[in-house]
Amino acid sequence: MRGSYGQFCPVSMASEILCARWTPLLIRELLCGSTRFNDLRRGLPRMSPTLLSKRLAELEAVGVIQPVMGDQGVKEYRLTKAGEELRPLVLGIGAWGQRWVESDISLNNLDPELLIWDMHRFLNIDPLPERRVCLQFAFNDLPVARQNYWLLVDPQSGVEACYADPGYEVDLYAECSLRTMTAIWMGLDTVVKAVNDGRLELNGPREIATRMQEWLGLSPFAHEERMAG
Repeated sequence: MRGSYGQFCPVSMASEILCARWTPLLIRELLCGSTRFNDLRRGLPRMSPTLLSKRLAELEAVGVIQPVMGDQGVKEYRLTKAGEELRPLVLGIGAWGQRWVESDISLNNLDPELLIWDMHRFLNIDPLPERRVCLQFAFNDLPVARQNYWLLVDPQSGVEACYADPGYEVDLYAECSLRTMTAIWMGLDTVVKAVNDGRLELNGPREIATRMQEWLGLSPFAHEERMAG
């Protein structure tokens, strides 16, 4: 086997399958509900399409995923029983990272597209008005061409991540640095503290602005008790 450790230990054999570069993050995306190639790419924006195809083929070959034909004839990738059994392992790695990896190190790895993609997956629509809501996020520390992103919330169709202006009237405009919003999303900061410190500016109806901490949803690891600085 390519890259084999040459050991019979189950840890060794599982590592040969699961620890190739990008594979754990690809499994994370599948566990978070992404099934289509383009959605997987949005969750892994720095992974090349060629390598993504290769890793999907490898996971299919070992029985972690299986391809199916989804709606409108679009190919999708579904986790098998073996793939689903990886859920506590991957979530455990994430919880360990949140608890023990220093926050300054985590916040050196900033990516606006990944942040918006994560936010759209976990956003809580319940505190928002029961109508279409357009949320704009402006990261003022990025080049102008990469500053603006949108989340479009619809009670019927759910939440959409938009990397170009969707053309709707903005209900809430949030401006801050990418680091500030990432820290809030990861549970390392709060909306109230960032607003009070002047690091986050919110413009929009009070009913939306004052409940931002609620509807953001936050990272699934945000509530882990931190053991590192």
